Amino acid sequence: MRREIHAGRIGRFGLEDVTLPNGQQVTLEILRHPGAAAVVPMHEDGSITLIRQHRHAAGGMIWEIPAGKLEPGESAERCAERELAEEAGLVGVLSPLLPLWTTPAFTDEVIHLFLARHLSSVPLAPEPDEVIEPVRLSRAEVERLIDRGEIRDGKTLVGILLAWRAP
Repeated sequence: MRREIHAGRIGRFGLEDVTLPNGQQVTLEILRHPGAAAVVPMHEDGSITLIRQHRHAAGGMIWEIPAGKLEPGESAERCAERELAEEAGLVGVLSPLLPLWTTPAFTDEVIHLFLARHLSSVPLAPEPDEVIEPVRLSRAEVERLIDRGEIRDGKTLVGILLAWRAP
């Protein structure tokens, strides 16, 4: 049984009564999310465009790959194309990397990760609630940011790792 507490722009939060595989009955707090897509924009020289985005919940500006929530009826690939253009000012050829659970302890959100290659520029078009700065970085610069703990976003770290390993 589910008791909805709040339905908002990013998902529906509620309490769910469940029976665990061991037979224990518990009430879980669950955020039901429509899913998202994220994309690693990799240029011909191996550099990557990351975005510096203000995230209130994280306390300020963080490094991320372009990403966003799936709109109703939108495919993950179309969402990735849209976010790549809006947030990084780029279009390219996408290839899927991995669907990733973000935090399966309390949400069913899946982010579909993509790699974008053969990139070209288009005008930026961030949403009104987005403060974004795209930055093109060499592999060495990205590695330094990771080593210094400046890139801490999970989807971004996984996406970069998979992009570097892609054929």
